[in-house]
Amino acid sequence: MRSIAPLSLCLILAACGGEFKNPFDQSETPEPIIVEDAPLDATDGAIEAPSTEAGPIEVGTTGGTDAAALDTATEAEKEAVTNVPAPVSGFLGETVAALGDPTKPGFWLKTPLVTEEQEGRIERVGGAVAQVTLIPLEGGAGGSQISLSAMRALDIGLTDLATLKVYSN
Repeated sequence: MRSIAPLSLCLILAACGGEFKNPFDQSETPEPIIVEDAPLDATDGAIEAPSTEAGPIEVGTTGGTDAAALDTATEAEKEAVTNVPAPVSGFLGETVAALGDPTKPGFWLKTPLVTEEQEGRIERVGGAVAQVTLIPLEGGAGGSQISLSAMRALDIGLTDLATLKVYSN
């Protein structure tokens, strides 16, 4: 039995024509493939690379990616909501607010501090004030969500978490 295996191997190698090549032998280098130099034109199937230049962002479209493109509030509207008198009463509490849905226009604050939609004021630590619509936010004592227009009116960075004092009117 033991002599059959080496004999079988010899017969298989003999059937290959005796040219057994060691796959690990690096003494021979393969010949390079030579490609003829020929200019490419549109008929050769060449593919043109797409342009990398970006077009201008139009204000008021949903295709924009920056805050100015998504903020549909006019300067007059921002001026109107930020020129409000200091609150006399109606303090609801403080909240930490982050950017809400940037595609939803207007001046609003979704907060768990209210149970029904109402008009109110928000005051940023540092003194900036804006009149907004206070919208209930389900979820308990978590933070709040502020509109893009209100953030820009209060000069809050888009990635900032702003501490706000909330007042009802």
